[in-house]
Amino acid sequence: MVGDDAQSIYSFRAATVRNILDFPTAFTPAAHLITLDRNYRSTQPILAAANGVIDLAAERFTKNLWTDRLSAELPQLVSVRDEVEQAGYVVARILDNREGGMLLKQQAVLFRASSHSGHLEVELTRRNIPFVKFGGLKFLDSAHVKDILAMLRFAQNPRDRVAGFRLMQLLPGVGPASAQRVLDAMAAAADPLRALGDIAAPPRAVGEWAGFVEALQQLRPGSGPGWPAEFECARRWYEPHLERMHEDASVRQADLLQLEQIASGYPSRERFLTELTLDPPDATSDQAGVPHLDEDYLILSTIHSAKGQEWKSVFVLNAVDGCIPSDLGTGTTPELEEERRLLYVAMTRAKDSLHLVVPHRFFTHGQNAKGDRHVYASRTRFIPSALLPCFESTAWPPAGATGRPSERPQVRIDIGARLRAMWR
Repeated sequence: MVGDDAQSIYSFRAATVRNILDFPTAFTPAAHLITLDRNYRSTQPILAAANGVIDLAAERFTKNLWTDRLSAELPQLVSVRDEVEQAGYVVARILDNREGGMLLKQQAVLFRASSHSGHLEVELTRRNIPFVKFGGLKFLDSAHVKDILAMLRFAQNPRDRVAGFRLMQLLPGVGPASAQRVLDAMAAAADPLRALGDIAAPPRAVGEWAGFVEALQQLRPGSGPGWPAEFECARRWYEPHLERMHEDASVRQADLLQLEQIASGYPSRERFLTELTLDPPDATSDQAGVPHLDEDYLILSTIHSAKGQEWKSVFVLNAVDGCIPSDLGTGTTPELEEERRLLYVAMTRAKDSLHLVVPHRFFTHGQNAKGDRHVYASRTRFIPSALLPCFESTAWPPAGATGRPSERPQVRIDIGARLRAMWR
């Protein structure tokens, strides 16, 4: 058996680090542990920082990587004001590297969740810098995956009108008006799913309606077969509709089987629906291809999708608590330790230079154009003060820097409107 406990990061696909940690005791005395600790990829300063991060793990095999690749360049721990300046810093350094002869595809930007790269993608597009993103939303954007998730979400929360509106229109003979009428009737009931059984079926969907209601009743929280068998129930109900609506149903069914396998690694349906959006896997039915090999492009990737890869220069976005570790990955010690391993994997993708970017302010969503509501974030807990000597801590833009000013859009705040709102 060959394995690295420090790179076990796929619990959402039902993998567990215990398979490696418990292997020697499970096969005693036949098992012998041989440590492979020489690294041929990264420079020694990068390895020293990565070793420091993983040394703080609650449980692991002792293994400190070393290399003959010496360097005077420490990994960079870069403080920026917010996500906009984070994007500005990354783009500036990428272009500097390119001017120095480093190809774009020898550089990569890594992040914990695919949504973390939003500001950067906008800036790259504005600057006409070509990029390819791996581990993005293509899987969740496919119609058949959206359909099955709508089924699970509506069963979990029957007041989710978006999920219900999509789900009901999968039935032949149900259009927007019919779906809206049913959802309005459910919204008026104390128990929406129970009330669904008493609502008259849309006239053109009588033949399918009873099976639809029965499937949702089976998926009621607390009354179904339990998780993850509930996913199988939803899939079996959906498969006839999949075959009716899509010519490539067999290919799309492979995605659903893959998703069902992923679902089995979660303790509950609620946790599965919440966690899935962090790092959606690639779809087997995805028709999009990567650019031609002779094209130059920057790599954007989730950390999960970057495992096994390497680049000369690596930038890790949002190295703050709430992002690394994810706020959804701190519920238990095993979850927190996997988040630590994620950062270790990200750091060890770098060959020559590593940049961990720490934005201090995150603007909240859903506010008006002149709003400035924000929260503050602190440096990831996986890099405590004791590890700071392993990094070169800098701020961007440097204090007193001259030249082109920050390109951050200036937000105008209507103070008068705020004061008036306080008295309403």
